[in-house]
Amino acid sequence: MRVTHSMYRACNTSSPLATYSTGNDSIKITTKGHHFFFCGVPGHCQAGQKVDINVLRLPETAPASAPSGSTLSPPPVPSVSVPVSSPSNALTLKASKGNFAKLGLAITVLQFLYQ
Repeated sequence: MRVTHSMYRACNTSSPLATYSTGNDSIKITTKGHHFFFCGVPGHCQAGQKVDINVLRLPETAPASAPSGSTLSPPPVPSVSVPVSSPSNALTLKASKGNFAKLGLAITVLQFLYQ
């Protein structure tokens, strides 16, 4: 759903500016400024499935189009790894910095030894 700023902040789905429902929708944004969207499924917006797209004004010296013969490629998409839950009796360690990490490691080792 495309919504106003106040609707975006409140996750208010009562009267969206536009609704997209195919799951494969394409939206062309032609004006500068903030454009607010969120998922209209109950609870999804509250869970963070929303986006504020801020289109900045291009400097007046920017070319209107890419020079001929050049190709633009999209920026690389960062990879995301999702942690897999482990059995409750498994030993798991997380890499961290500082004394808290050492303390956590010591506690984890002691718990493992005295099980």
